[in-house]
Amino acid sequence: MRTKLARTLSLLVAFSVVAILPAFAANRTLGTYKLNIAKSSYAPGPTPVQDLTVTRELSSGGITQTTDGALAGNIPFHASYRTKGDGVEVPVTGNAPFKTIAVKQVDANTTTDQRMNAGNSYRANGRTVFTHHGNRMTVTIKGINGAGQAFTQILVFDKQ
Repeated sequence: MRTKLARTLSLLVAFSVVAILPAFAANRTLGTYKLNIAKSSYAPGPTPVQDLTVTRELSSGGITQTTDGALAGNIPFHASYRTKGDGVEVPVTGNAPFKTIAVKQVDANTTTDQRMNAGNSYRANGRTVFTHHGNRMTVTIKGINGAGQAFTQILVFDKQ
């Protein structure tokens, strides 16, 4: 009887671990990332960004991403949004050039997004790729800025 109970408990623990592991794997993108300006690029130049820190945290039903830093000319920058990664458009708070974003989780290491601002011509598509261990995040954004000019931005972030 004890052997059967021990075997049942062992199986229950094993199945619980297997069920929990994917949740931990999906969370390797969480944490704080600092912009590596030397590895980043913006076309046409010059880059409008001096310094950025991105924090990705679990929140009710999704991930909250907050970006803080400074734009060219030492202008403070702050933007935050919460997404479930389901492609649904959500509001962005702060002074980002876009007022809404729709993020779609492609796989455990990749998201795509659409950034929009109904108040001006800004619109862009982004692709964020995390390295396998989550120690680097590369964000590629292509679109039209608020002045109506085409731009491409590649931002490389290192996990802190």
